[in-house]
Amino acid sequence: MKRSLSVAVAFCCFSVFSFAQHRADRQNLTDPEATSVILLGDPQGYMKYDVNQPIFDLVTAWIEDNIDHLNIEAVLCTGDLVEQNDNNAMNRNMLNQTSRQMWEAVSSAFTRIDGKVLHVHSPGNHDYGYRAAEDEHTFYPDYFPAERQGNVLLDRLVSECPNREGRASLENSAYELRINGWNNGVLVTTSEFAPSDNAIQWAKSLCQSEKYRNHTVIYLTHSYMRCLGLCDNARISTEGYPLTRKDGNNSGEQIWEKLVSQVPNIRLVLCGHHCHGPAADGSDRYDAAVGWRVDPNAEGKEVYQMLFDTQTLGGGWEGNGGDGWIRILEFQPDGKTVKVRTYSPLFGISPLTRHLAHRKEPFNEFDFVID
Repeated sequence: MKRSLSVAVAFCCFSVFSFAQHRADRQNLTDPEATSVILLGDPQGYMKYDVNQPIFDLVTAWIEDNIDHLNIEAVLCTGDLVEQNDNNAMNRNMLNQTSRQMWEAVSSAFTRIDGKVLHVHSPGNHDYGYRAAEDEHTFYPDYFPAERQGNVLLDRLVSECPNREGRASLENSAYELRINGWNNGVLVTTSEFAPSDNAIQWAKSLCQSEKYRNHTVIYLTHSYMRCLGLCDNARISTEGYPLTRKDGNNSGEQIWEKLVSQVPNIRLVLCGHHCHGPAADGSDRYDAAVGWRVDPNAEGKEVYQMLFDTQTLGGGWEGNGGDGWIRILEFQPDGKTVKVRTYSPLFGISPLTRHLAHRKEPFNEFDFVID
């Protein structure tokens, strides 16, 4: 009887190991002591069509699977979580989901990593108003309250600023990250779309406070600069949305002038919002989904400014929403080096497509040093 039981147990163990998933393209840290931050571009293209939504589900499933393997400390999303904030009448030339369906879909995708790794968002113009930032109204705090992430968020949340409706909201909030080797600390602050003067002043005061003035600050916002392809990486000075034209709200160049250039420890800006569609022959323009510029702030320190918005990759504006592209920002334990990789779990999951899962252009894979 004992021998039969041993054989049965051995068979079960063999079966489990034999049928465990073989990952086609397992990503690894370049240094086992490094810490990763995952950057997600605008998800709106995934949310506006029900057939696209599983691609974003795959992305968050991949993140969940790699939290420990890649030592992921945070997931940062550049906003435009939905295509339209508050609309039931569907324009079927550009979507087949109501606003509620889109909010529920994006909320559900992030549920997979709730309580497991911090996720922070900077709501975009499509997350406000009716279709695109006609006014301040947003459903963001209804779907993404602080409590949904539990202590993973609450233990890192150090400050917040009420939104333009006067509501407590994570639209303007700050988090202290735990990154190995970065002994002076790393602070992430995020902003509402076209942040108000009040939100700008809140971020400025926080970053310059005695507690955080020696931290390295990452400023996450939605609209800030233009993409590389077909443009010049210029910071955005004006936009036509009603919310941006309202006195006291700020576009990219104003964010730079009032905040980023004036606060010595803001060293990295992350944004989305701006991209271009396919080339004339219909092929994807990878340089039209990213941006990068480096400028000295008022104290002469270099500020690294990165745009990542892949929503038109995978078929253009009405394509699949972005081909699953993410960025892995690997913070090295030397306390100053960041390695950037651009990767797609969608392509990486199959041996047939894993050769497509990495973008190796200089604008998609590079290092920079914050000293």
